[in-house]
Amino acid sequence: MTERDFKTVCVIGMGYVGLPTAAVLASRGVPVLGVDIDENAVSLINDGKIHIVEPDLDILVNGAVATGKLRASTTPEPADAFIIAVPTPFTADRKPDLSYVEAAVRSLADVLKKGDLVIIESTCPVGTTEMASVWLADARPDLTFPHNVGDAADINISHSPERVLPGRVLIELVRNDRVIGGVSPRCAERTAALYRIAVEGKCLLTNARTAELVKLTENAYRDVNIAFANELSLVCDDLEIDVWEAVELANHHPRVNILNPGPGVGGHCIAVDPWFIVDSAPGSTTLIKAARSVNDGKPQKIITKVLAEVSNHDNPAIACLGLAYKADIDDLRESPALDIAVSLAESTNATIKVVEPHIQALPNRLSGFSHVELSDLTNALEDANIIVLLTDHKAFRDVDLGRLTSKKIFDTRGIWRS
Repeated sequence: MTERDFKTVCVIGMGYVGLPTAAVLASRGVPVLGVDIDENAVSLINDGKIHIVEPDLDILVNGAVATGKLRASTTPEPADAFIIAVPTPFTADRKPDLSYVEAAVRSLADVLKKGDLVIIESTCPVGTTEMASVWLADARPDLTFPHNVGDAADINISHSPERVLPGRVLIELVRNDRVIGGVSPRCAERTAALYRIAVEGKCLLTNARTAELVKLTENAYRDVNIAFANELSLVCDDLEIDVWEAVELANHHPRVNILNPGPGVGGHCIAVDPWFIVDSAPGSTTLIKAARSVNDGKPQKIITKVLAEVSNHDNPAIACLGLAYKADIDDLRESPALDIAVSLAESTNATIKVVEPHIQALPNRLSGFSHVELSDLTNALEDANIIVLLTDHKAFRDVDLGRLTSKKIFDTRGIWRS
């Protein structure tokens, strides 16, 4: 099995993972169709433009479109391999919401043919990939699927979770090792053959259920470590100790590597994936649930301190610096920074100037408040008497601290320590 088995690839979901994946494969000479329900995203891609912020992605997409290797549509078309990279959020009661994955899988039914490969990259609870095989079997009784006939199936189905860092997606898509879990061994082998077109890292083959748990495990592990740092920051507040100095000194121990605390945990992965494990094994996940509680509770600790300071001013004006969940990207998904800004807007009539250099308009959750406005950094720093640093964008790191001497500062990232 070689790259010659895959003359065309269809990627479902043109978001933070799907679009870079499509562009990388297209840059290797494989004709790729990107599919998304967002007509504006489809139009932009077909014009050689992008709708998300990711370094160098605009150049790669423009080149792939110009050479005819990448195009976009709102509906799937026949291909040799299909990659599903759609969101998997959770519901209000923290149950996995697989509606996007199921819709994407079922959208392929009419275009599947014998010999096709279907890969789910979306992060999923254990058992989802096998369920996808069942969904397709229900829709296409004329084909055989690996959940019931194994390697003899007409259609191969695998799970290969993305494990990339926003801001470094194009680099990590190529260099990182890939965990590939097939519903049968042949499914995994064919999936590895496809990824080897672009992936320089190792392709590590296993079964689908293990691959699903591996991705969830990686993010739950990180969540637990972040929770320790965030809880330590609360301890340091109580004891009037500089948490950043305490972490720095503790990390001089050769076997200690404490992470830096922050305003909480955001992004589609770390803030969500641990709940998928909890949902699958609620009686065996005490530590994972405790970590989620610590990280979910951190924003309120910050909000309480800011509101206490607001009461000390006759004309309070707050500058909220950053809405994205991490530095130098535009991703607001599950962002504690956004949650903090919204809660402040709901809790006080103080003027709130939001500075987020990677967006063009306030998100819907903030746009309805008359006392909240999207501002540039200069005006926000001049007009505000309370500064709440929520995201460590480079533009904020470079601020002349002399401009802040008369302000009350809440630096949740520790980037302005003198």
